Amino acid sequence: METGYITTPFGRRPMTLALVKRQVKTEQAIADGSVDKWRVFRHISDARSRLGLQDRALAVLNALLTFFPVAELSNERNLVVFPSNAQLSARTNGIAGTTLRKCLGSLVEAGVIIRKDSPNGKRYARKGKEGNIEDAYGFSLAPLLARAGEFASLAQDVAAEQRRFRITKDRLTIVRRDVRKLITVGMEENLAGDWIAAETCFVEIVGRFVRHPTLQDLISSLDEMSLLHEEVSRMLEIKEETAKSDGNAIPDGCHIQNSNTESCHELEPRSEKKQGEKSEPNKKTERKDEPEAFPLSMVLRACPEINAFGPGGSIGTWREMMSAAVTVRSMLGVSPSAYQEACEVMGQRGAAIAIACIYQRGGHINSAGGYLRDLTGKGGRGEFSLGPMLFTQLRANSGTVKASA
Repeated sequence: METGYITTPFGRRPMTLALVKRQVKTEQAIADGSVDKWRVFRHISDARSRLGLQDRALAVLNALLTFFPVAELSNERNLVVFPSNAQLSARTNGIAGTTLRKCLGSLVEAGVIIRKDSPNGKRYARKGKEGNIEDAYGFSLAPLLARAGEFASLAQDVAAEQRRFRITKDRLTIVRRDVRKLITVGMEENLAGDWIAAETCFVEIVGRFVRHPTLQDLISSLDEMSLLHEEVSRMLEIKEETAKSDGNAIPDGCHIQNSNTESCHELEPRSEKKQGEKSEPNKKTERKDEPEAFPLSMVLRACPEINAFGPGGSIGTWREMMSAAVTVRSMLGVSPSAYQEACEVMGQRGAAIAIACIYQRGGHINSAGGYLRDLTGKGGRGEFSLGPMLFTQLRANSGTVKASA
């Protein structure tokens, strides 16, 4: 196949297979017709993030284009421009030589221009008897003609992504505002429901926001906040009797009578100390033991399979949830010491949530005990939070429900 002449760079600049492929692709893609060089430049500017180009590289490209005598790039004209570094620096507001060379290299690497070096590395042109340029050495603008359609498509993709970014950011702002105010209504009006857990969940989601988010960061945050919005709305709409039963059922450890002595021991690793404090509950200690909280209904929607281990095949309170977690812990082969460490780091409810998630994803986890210890270790170092794991499982189950519907 005819691919044209492949040129190599002068001096110590290496030739790579990528440069060979770009030259061959450019030769094959050039067709009859013409494009406006400034339109192509605008497309490249819009798609600079996809091409890996900085603003200064675009300034250098702009200067190179000014040395091409006409606005239209076509295969009928010599597409090589040959300005010196001094001329380029003058047209880029005095850019330093080192920076100029880096920018030229980045343009070549991005496949926007191609080097056509002379025998001595200088840039110049040879003219014929009639004054026409017969041969020129410098930078070929042929890729701008060959890839014009590709650059336009990249620019459209970037514009579409920017629109999605703005729309997603606006939606996140609205959902965040709605959740914040709905939780405030529930707490100030003393409505039945686990509003403290919803508040903690909200704070955790907001705490994962980053200063300069990507589109994927916004989508992930929007998914989590939307799920919490759905849960808070559910809490507002639920019947008062059911909500009151669920809201008042949060246990005070082993102070609640439990006929299952094994569950009582494992749910309260420090039960002797707390039994002595029975008459004077310590709110500070309770907060330390329960660093994370989520509405029970949300946990059960994310991990429905643990319901089977509750009384009568369902779970209605956190006490029943933690008791079921102890049973599932034993089934999964998680040692009592591993579960106790998880309780100390994550809190009793947090450890129960972790066990429920592990059981829900049982087919994807080889060693439940090792996995829980790993989560506990990361949690102790501040490298793990239950929120992302719970929301991931909640999204997975929501997708399954929608697909089956």
